[in-house]
Amino acid sequence: MECLIYQERTGECEQIDCRQADAGCEVTLDRLADLKPDEFAWIRMHDPGQEELQRLGEHLKLHPLAIEDAVQAHQRPKQERYGDVLAVAVKTLWFVERTADVETGEVMVFLGPSFALTVRHGADDPTAEAARRLAQQPDMARLGPVAVLHAVTDVIVDAYAEAAAQVRTDLSELERCVFSPARDDLTERIYSLKREVVEFRDAIQPLVPVMQPFTKAGDDWPRQVVPYFRDVADHLTRTDTEVRAMDDLLASVLDAHLAKVGTWQNDDMRRISAWAAIFAVPTMVAGIYGMNFAHMPELDWRYGYPCALAVMALGAGLLYRAFRRNGWL
Repeated sequence: MECLIYQERTGECEQIDCRQADAGCEVTLDRLADLKPDEFAWIRMHDPGQEELQRLGEHLKLHPLAIEDAVQAHQRPKQERYGDVLAVAVKTLWFVERTADVETGEVMVFLGPSFALTVRHGADDPTAEAARRLAQQPDMARLGPVAVLHAVTDVIVDAYAEAAAQVRTDLSELERCVFSPARDDLTERIYSLKREVVEFRDAIQPLVPVMQPFTKAGDDWPRQVVPYFRDVADHLTRTDTEVRAMDDLLASVLDAHLAKVGTWQNDDMRRISAWAAIFAVPTMVAGIYGMNFAHMPELDWRYGYPCALAVMALGAGLLYRAFRRNGWL
């Protein structure tokens, strides 16, 4: 647990030492109880336990369902209001270059009149970068707890754009391999990347309507923060469009690769059929003269054997020439 106290008048930040094993939560609760009217707190938690979050939730007057969602995670991007508290669930994404996988996490943001609570799950920590940005922009901190929601969503959406650029690079490389002369089976790679893009899309697409209400001025939002949310929503929409385009393009790449594999198989069958036809001529002649009947033409002829070989060679040669000219070989 980490706790930051912001002065809305000056934008200055005070960090509370709440990492003590036994008394950390007590220190945080005591400081929250002494908040001044022009102060708000930002509590940052990572994979909290039920008891720890329940205790903090009672002090902040969080709804039991909100606490349950924050502990269990695995929520779709959404926003819900519980009285004076706004709860927003956002998926985090990061690209693992070594395995070309898109990993996901989750951040729950709770906004109250004088506090912001973020509960994150997963290895990625967008709240650290969000806190750094708020420290560099004290004017944003003066807007109150809503500044925390903007900072966190801004960092997460920027990470979406970075992950999308890396996925796009992998997709371009995959396209190059698909349309190269090499005869490599890329079906598994294409399907694996498509699965990652689908996971990417499922994290971004539901967030687009969640962000739309934040782009409009209302009683709950300072007017100064609306343009910043519009900027975040614009970046989110652009990334969502790119991810959907990559999903459609991957489906086309998969179809093209399967068509190419079918062409390879047809070429192989055509070559096999051509060579089988070429060898069928000498096989037929040899089969006929290998039946050992007493009365067969040309058995006693001196040039029968060379003539049979010549017929075999001529038939095979004519077929070879015809198949070669038609590109079957």
